[in-house]
Amino acid sequence: MSHPLLSLREGPVCRLRMNRPDLHNAFDAMLIAALTGALEAASRDDHVRVVVLEGEGASFSAGADLNWMRGMAAASEEANRDDALALARLMRTLDELPKPTIARVHGAAFGGGVGLVACCDIAIGTPEARFGLTESKLGLLPAVISPYVIEAIGARQARRWFATAEMFDAAEARRIGLLHDVVDAASLDAAVQRQVDFLLKAGPVAAASAKRLVRRVAHETNRDQLDADNATLIARLRVSPEGQEGLTAFLDKRKPAWIQS
Repeated sequence: MSHPLLSLREGPVCRLRMNRPDLHNAFDAMLIAALTGALEAASRDDHVRVVVLEGEGASFSAGADLNWMRGMAAASEEANRDDALALARLMRTLDELPKPTIARVHGAAFGGGVGLVACCDIAIGTPEARFGLTESKLGLLPAVISPYVIEAIGARQARRWFATAEMFDAAEARRIGLLHDVVDAASLDAAVQRQVDFLLKAGPVAAASAKRLVRRVAHETNRDQLDADNATLIARLRVSPEGQEGLTAFLDKRKPAWIQS
């Protein structure tokens, strides 16, 4: 039996590849646990600078595995809650990962697969990619992934797609904010690598901290507190080893030490 997740290292880049191609990388408890564990390991690894999330075979992730869903339909409400909390832990771990993340999206991305895309900092897909928040067809809702999908596409779009369970294509995914870029399948790896290269040129602490800054600014309503917090942040970064190296390298017209030759 093959492992449901492959963890591949390419220098400072960790590629996490969902490996259930015969089931279009659909979720079950094993894949959820494996992906959560791998993300937690990457967060603790100082040598990891970027995480790329991808799927083996024809799809990114087609959402929930049918056999898993069948089992949960027969389980108690308490068991279903525990199961949902495991998925919530995965999504939050990915969303808050202290490393930049890139979703490499091809084929189907349904249900929880959309949640994974929404949780990543950068999402690039192919024109053939298809998306759907299809839970309402089953009398359900994408409750666990909703904070991240709404953050990505906005409340107005979410009200439509959550209710109708319509499928939408990559162009629409880009229009509503789920994808950042859409490129031909032959160019997908190059487009992902381009983003990796940008991230590796950025200061490691700065790149990893960017999502925390965005989250705080997006949700802070006290403008005085926001100004104070941002002033404290930039002051701390300026006097930090990374900030000092970055500014000195710029003034000396050389590459900072974190850029590998």
